[in-house]
Amino acid sequence: MYGAGMAEIYELLHESRGKDYRVEAATVAGLVRARNPAAASLLDVACGTGAHLRHFAQLFDKVEGLELSDAMLSMARTAVPAAVLHGGDMRDLSLGRSYDAITCMFGSIAYLRDTAELTATLRSFAEHLTPGGVVAVDPWWFLETALDRHVSGDTVTVGAGTLTRVSHTERRGHTSHMVVHYVVADPDSGVQHFAESHTLTLFTRAEYEEAFTRAGLEVAYVEGIQSGRGLFLADRG
Repeated sequence: MYGAGMAEIYELLHESRGKDYRVEAATVAGLVRARNPAAASLLDVACGTGAHLRHFAQLFDKVEGLELSDAMLSMARTAVPAAVLHGGDMRDLSLGRSYDAITCMFGSIAYLRDTAELTATLRSFAEHLTPGGVVAVDPWWFLETALDRHVSGDTVTVGAGTLTRVSHTERRGHTSHMVVHYVVADPDSGVQHFAESHTLTLFTRAEYEEAFTRAGLEVAYVEGIQSGRGLFLADRG
């Protein structure tokens, strides 16, 4: 789970790496409406700082978000003040309402630890859909496509401040273990350093598809989008 330090620079760093939240939100909205043209309400699960949600808010009449990290949720409330935001874990989703679209972006689904959790979570998504509703899941890398011992680094300068991110990701069985270090320098605070680690499950594509099916959803996989990870689209048929 992301802490306060990461929450403050999360969007800035990923945008500096070429991530376009507006385009991604528009792409997902278009794919949802291809299946459900009347879709008007959306729940973004693991909404983070609201980076996608604020763009979804321009595309849907009503948007809500769910986020586990308090620091991220606080920033999302500032970013999308009109949205209803819920603190909580996707594994315990029970909001007592339904949506025309449910999204889970940027590989967040891979924080689920095994196929049992994946199936149960997707089943809860299905239970929160309106008739004709659509689930859109942006997966993490598949077991068959994930790189081992991958190193990346980025530096971005904003005004008088500079942010640097370096990461090392290795495969450990069916997981990606990522260690990320950040150095933040600005005239007022000087230089700060912090680090985080994340463990993400490497499901196979077949495991994702089987979990959707067990959850009572008919699923299709769109290749080549979302930085090459693709996108799962599903409905109750």
